[in-house]
Amino acid sequence: MARVSFTSHLRKVAPTEAVHIAAGNLGNALEPVFARYPKLRGYVVDEQNRLRKHVVIFLNGERLAAADWPSHLVDEDDEIHVLQALSGG
Repeated sequence: MARVSFTSHLRKVAPTEAVHIAAGNLGNALEPVFARYPKLRGYVVDEQNRLRKHVVIFLNGERLAAADWPSHLVDEDDEIHVLQALSGG
């Protein structure tokens, strides 16, 4: 199963340890994680399932385009990192 890690800045609403998800497209594969951690969905995507502007997803070290992130295929041995950018001073 693919492995998903969430940045420490999302830990208040996300799993603290990496989780394993089924292969398939990334949008469908993350659904069980969003179902188990419902507040996480609102931090990662908006009402139209678009990535929020302060969130990036890396698949095997490559940044995914915000527009088509859900359609990317996930293989059993993939590493996914969901990061939330911080701003301010």
